[in-house]
Order: sequence, then structure tokens, then C-alpha cells
Amino acid sequence: MEPPSLTIGIEEEYQIIDPQTRELRSYITEILQGDSIALREQVKPELHQSIVEIGTRVCRTAAEARGELVRLRREIRRAASRNGLAIAAAGTHPFSSWLTQEITPYERYLGVKEDMQELAQQLLIFGTHVHIGIEDREFLIDAMNVARYLLPHVLCLSTSSPFWMGRNTGLKSYRSIIFRNFPRTGIPRVFQSWADYASMVEVLARTRSIPDGTKIWWDARPNWNYPTLEFRICDVCTRVDEAVCVAALFQAIVAKCWKLRRDNLTFRVYPAELIEENKWRAVRYGLDGRLIDFGRREELPARDLVRELVEWFVDDVVDELGSRREVAYALRILEEGSSADRQLDTFRRTGNLHDVVDQLVRETAEGVE
Repeated sequence: MEPPSLTIGIEEEYQIIDPQTRELRSYITEILQGDSIALREQVKPELHQSIVEIGTRVCRTAAEARGELVRLRREIRRAASRNGLAIAAAGTHPFSSWLTQEITPYERYLGVKEDMQELAQQLLIFGTHVHIGIEDREFLIDAMNVARYLLPHVLCLSTSSPFWMGRNTGLKSYRSIIFRNFPRTGIPRVFQSWADYASMVEVLARTRSIPDGTKIWWDARPNWNYPTLEFRICDVCTRVDEAVCVAALFQAIVAKCWKLRRDNLTFRVYPAELIEENKWRAVRYGLDGRLIDFGRREELPARDLVRELVEWFVDDVVDELGSRREVAYALRILEEGSSADRQLDTFRRTGNLHDVVDQLVRETAEGVE
């Protein structure tokens, strides 16, 4: 069996911000209709008019992916600024209300609104999706089965949505709670083979539950259009270095899964119910909480288990991938906290959510211009 290509593709969803009011601004249609975006094929609207989504080209390394993200963030920031607007990367806006947001008037999104009704209107959330190239479908299923266990660990690093409609939710990733209202979300179950997965999709499609596999929205899924395992659990990362770190970690996790399989070794696969318990802990407490080590059958500080992921589980593959520096950035996040932690610190210090939005705009631009 040929080894996977382990290519990286990253999609990010940004908030369009009015710098005066700090509110979300429904303006993506106007931005896309202008002549200011040079990378139009990599920029597209999302469900709400106040969201702009970018997608990198297929990258071979984490460093290449970083260059793509920097270029795309810079271009979107410049396009927004020409319209007197700004861009912020966070899983939720600190205080704008979903009740006042406009749905993008494209057939695809109007269809989602028709299918999901109020749930679609409420879906004012922003995520990071990372695609890792895996050409062999059987290994793709194996990798998904194993990688599921580590999804909450990576979510802890990316949490960036502590606020919702002006309230401190007490959660680090409130985005995860909002998205959980949609069907076919959460941690996927264990699949025995590609045929097992394809059979499930076929039944749902035949019964007109979904048109195809693109409407499966799990935290990790086989992408239906491309030979990739798509990781969807993360909040959008505020700093570009955080986004690259997350992508590099997912690439390294898949590389380690391949190495285990190549050497006829394995990693224990756990049921979705147990992993969902860890996901809840990541959503609620982020890096300040405790995750369950199901092998030891005990709970440990989340920071200890994330450090173990970086320094033990993927350490023997990062040099071959050329991503040691990008993966090691996770240790900096452990020290400085995630975006959610920094937002909460600012709010505790100033008591002003406008200051939180200003911070998000600044951090989104770090290392970009």
C-alpha cells in the first residue's frame, strides 16, 4: 500500500467587522462583487453575509500552508479595509446577535435555511477545517478511527468562542454547542471499513435524508469530493500561528497513524461516547480543565495530555514532515492560553466587549502585514 500524500489544506471563516460599532457587518456580497480581491477563486461567502471563507491551495508542508494563510489573510484584510471594514478570527462574535444577521442570497444557503429553519439562522459561528491528503480509502477510515481520540486535545488549543450575544457563557468553545444543534455532527462512530461508511451514506441518500456525503458534518469526516480526511472540530484560530500549529498537528497525527499501520502496530480505538466526554471537557474548560486518559482510566490536566501528544505521540514523525517548529507552537499556547483565555483576560481587565473585538482584530493581523 502506498503511503498517504499527507498534503494540507486549510479553510478559515472570518468575521466581517465594522470598526466603529465593532458589530458584525453583512457585507460579503459587496466585497466579492468588487474588483479588489485578487484571489477570488480562494474566497467565498458562507451562510451569513457577515462571514467570509478562505481556502488555501493544496500544500505539501506546514510552512507552505503558513505562507498561504498569511497571503490570504492579508488579501482579505485589504479588501475589507477598502470598504471601511475589518476582519476578525474567533469562533463567535463577542456580542453581535444572530437575530439580526442576513442569510447570503445564494441557492445553496437558502436551501440550508429551508432545511434547517431557525437552526440555520442561529449558526453564526466560525471554524477552521483542516484537510489531510489520504488516497487509500481503507487507511483513511483507520486514521479517522484512531484520530478521533485526539480531537478534544486539539480543540483545547483552538478554543476562541467564550462569548455569545454579549454574555460570558462560561465555556471556552460555545461555537461547539451551537453547531451540535445540527444533525450529523459530533464525534463519529467507529467504522469497520470504507464500505461500512459508504453504506451508511448510501442509506441516508436513498431515503432523501442527505443528497450525498457532503452533508455529513462530523468533527472528522472523509471528505466526499477530495481524497482527504477533514478535521472540523476546531474554532477558527485567531492567530495565524495557531492555525498552522493545529494543521501541523493533524498532519502529524495522520502520519503517526500511518507509521503504526506500516509497522503492523495499532492504537486503541475508543467508542464515541467516551470521546464525547472529553470533548465536553474541552468545550467547557479548554486548557484549564482535565481530560480523561482512557488507557490509564484516570483524568489528568488537559495541558499534560496535550504536552504528551506533542512530545511523545507525534515526536517521531515531525522531523520527517519538517513541522517540528509548527507543532511545537502548541507548547507556547499551553503557556499563554488559547484565544478564548486571552479574550476572557481582556474582558476581566476592562469589562468592555468592544476591547475584546479590538484585540481579535489585532491578533488576526499578527504576522500578516
